[in-house]
Amino acid sequence: MLGKRHGYGKVAHAPHNLTLSIIGASLLWVGWFGFNAGSAAGATANAGMAMLVTQIATAAAAMAWMFAEWLARGKPSVLGIVSGAVGGLVAITPAAGFVDPMGALIIGLVAGIVCFVASTTVKNALGYDDSLDVWGVHGVGGVVGAILTGVFAKAAIAGKDAPLGLIDGNAGQVLTQIYGVVITIIFTAVVSLIILKIIDWTIGLRVDEATERDGLDLNLHGETVQ
Repeated sequence: MLGKRHGYGKVAHAPHNLTLSIIGASLLWVGWFGFNAGSAAGATANAGMAMLVTQIATAAAAMAWMFAEWLARGKPSVLGIVSGAVGGLVAITPAAGFVDPMGALIIGLVAGIVCFVASTTVKNALGYDDSLDVWGVHGVGGVVGAILTGVFAKAAIAGKDAPLGLIDGNAGQVLTQIYGVVITIIFTAVVSLIILKIIDWTIGLRVDEATERDGLDLNLHGETVQ
């Protein structure tokens, strides 16, 4: 809908400030404990488990992305570790409160590797411009986490009587999770298309090339980061 950035594929678009990227990811990591554990609405054992699996999955995803990048490109990167951590946070969110530490570890490892492939190999093959790898990290990470929740969810962790996930004896939950993912993608795609079309018809989606080149913070808000 928006189109590629000017010079995409021809000019290097390196991250502006890795220090700020690390700070931002660190704030997300800490804040995500309140997001996942807080969903228990109380200082309960379920909240404690949600916090634990959030930590495990996030750390595992960061390490998985780092090693995948190391193998693929010959060197790891801080940006890769940060991206993997965010992918792990996203992936464990639907599973927090339902999976045990081992399930969280596997979810994190899978998310880190799959998000890396999606944000590099798949993106380059399809040629789309995703400057923040929102689809590769948040989109793909969310899909991975949602589907694997159907695999690793356990009644004992959630405090339920009936089996929840595949390894718990309920194989149908995987299909339910996939169904939910497909419906969510269709819904968000259609609604986003409508919203973006309305914006494009009214105030427009893109700034001019000069404004884009100099930076929206400076041109639209009169602010910059030194």
